[in-house]
Amino acid sequence: MYFDIAMPLTLLAVVAISVLMSGKVEKRLKAVFEEREFKTKDAIILVAAITVTVSVVTFIPLSAVVTLFLFAFSLLLFIFAYIFSDCRKAVAKLCSMAFFVASFLIATLSFFMLFPLYIYVAYGALALYCLCGFSMVALFYEETRQHVRERWYLAAMPSVLFVILYVFFNRTPIWFPYLLDTYSLIFAVLITLYLGGLFTWKTSLVFTGLLTIADTVLVLVTGAMVSAATHLSDLGLPVFVILPTIPRVATNKGTLLVSLGLGDFFFSGLLAIQTYKKFGKSVAFLSTATMAFSFFMFEMFMFNFGVTAFPGTLMIISGWVPIVLLKYVMDKKSRNRVISLLP
Repeated sequence: MYFDIAMPLTLLAVVAISVLMSGKVEKRLKAVFEEREFKTKDAIILVAAITVTVSVVTFIPLSAVVTLFLFAFSLLLFIFAYIFSDCRKAVAKLCSMAFFVASFLIATLSFFMLFPLYIYVAYGALALYCLCGFSMVALFYEETRQHVRERWYLAAMPSVLFVILYVFFNRTPIWFPYLLDTYSLIFAVLITLYLGGLFTWKTSLVFTGLLTIADTVLVLVTGAMVSAATHLSDLGLPVFVILPTIPRVATNKGTLLVSLGLGDFFFSGLLAIQTYKKFGKSVAFLSTATMAFSFFMFEMFMFNFGVTAFPGTLMIISGWVPIVLLKYVMDKKSRNRVISLLP
């Protein structure tokens, strides 16, 4: 019997981190969004937009897809870095130094180890040296900076580094699986935190319910989700977390790799965050564990019965629904007991 613990544990970790960080991040994000929240209509439109995008993405030119995703991911990195860039001067200097060292090391090592096998690495190294110089200028500027406000130059560094690494290194061995999975996990957490706070309990129920139906149709009926996933994975974009199975499952092509999209991580993170707001931390983490366990069971079923694709949302929500229903039943019994004890 084949099974895997790598992806379920990764799902568990990403969702748990998102829940723990949501309280601190949500206050800052709501200040940016001016306390806005999704309404039911917005949730329906979002599901419709996702469905249409998945259905037509294979017909969009590759350059347009890459440009769109790079812009979206870069903007996401910039927003999160910017809202936390009003830190102490010592922290800002440490971040600038970290980008200086990272840029220099990656540029130097890649140039000597990957060039001339990958010709674009030389241009990537040059771009990284430029980022290295920019980081040094920012470090010197911090010495004379008097006010403590957001720093656009500090917020720009993560986005610039990401774009450089993707554009010049996405066909090299360091991109897949190392950088690809690293950025995919980062974006999985950031997307969950970014959008999770915009939902209410009601809109999250509408959104997750409709998205589960749409995902099931797109995977099992039309197959559009599978085509879109294949299309995007060929581009090397960090839209999937791709891990080898643990324990190892061997195939004719080598070790079996399991992939899970960022949308599924966001889906599970949204459910956990809303459960945390509605029922508290204990129920939220219990539902997180059951979602991961449900994913584990479905994944084991797929391995042993030759199923290559299955709706991730259905795998996840199957573990969440029983916990929420059980909590509702327990709360209802508690209220009835209190009412019966009243004179």
